[in-house]
Amino acid sequence: MDRPVAVITGATSGLGRVAAFELARRGYRIAAVARSRGRAEALVDGLAGVTDAPVDVFHADLGLLSRARRVGDEIAARLPRVDVLVNNAGLHAFSQRITAEGFAEMTAVNHLGPFVLTQALTDTLLASAPARIVNVASEASRQAGTIAPAEDLRRTDPYSRRESMALYGRTKLMTIMWSQELARRLNPEKVTVNCCDPGFNATGLGRDLPGSAVLRRVLNALGIGDPRKGAGIIVRLATDPALARTSGGYFSVRDARPLECPEPGRDARAQRNLWDETMALLTAHAAG
Repeated sequence: MDRPVAVITGATSGLGRVAAFELARRGYRIAAVARSRGRAEALVDGLAGVTDAPVDVFHADLGLLSRARRVGDEIAARLPRVDVLVNNAGLHAFSQRITAEGFAEMTAVNHLGPFVLTQALTDTLLASAPARIVNVASEASRQAGTIAPAEDLRRTDPYSRRESMALYGRTKLMTIMWSQELARRLNPEKVTVNCCDPGFNATGLGRDLPGSAVLRRVLNALGIGDPRKGAGIIVRLATDPALARTSGGYFSVRDARPLECPEPGRDARAQRNLWDETMALLTAHAAG
């Protein structure tokens, strides 16, 4: 079947799962990048009820850069095309955890992993033109305060639950910054790059937060933090014909209202610096 293909990270729960179902209903073949095999199987079973297209599952922990790179290569080798890449998987860690590769887990999951995966799939996206990249950011980026890429990318010191908000915001500020820098590096006639604030979603509560499961059930019962709203902006950026040539934007969950990248990440030079520092870190990591 000659269907457009949407690759979605974090598609087994929350915003990503809702977006996967909506894109499948619109005729997309879904390729999910997932950590949990059980949740991936449940996603495949659920999607069977809304599409007769095959559902591709690729297993990877995007917090490990070697696995992010490998899964990108696997996707490029297996799929005939990639029309949409949704970098949705994210993490708000309330205390410091260091990955086996020596990076802060929140930085790895929210910035480095998506950056590596997107690099691995860029040629495939270009060959599938017109294609779109949608990165899920957050208005928590306004809590970042400062950005110093050379230090922030390598920072692994302990932090408290209260301090975690600014650090989480900084990783989401990085999402906006590298999205806008990547948009300048790609021809929008071939691949557009946009990011969004999906608003507050009950499913977005940090999995490490004590009592989060109970709070999530209460919020769901009250109709607060409905992930369908957040998924709506993701799907719109992925499919809306009116946005087919829009690139480098940051959009609100509220009617796709354009937002500015928060300071201190708004300047193009700051965004280029983040890109350069990320590339230098990844090059050093690959070299061993």
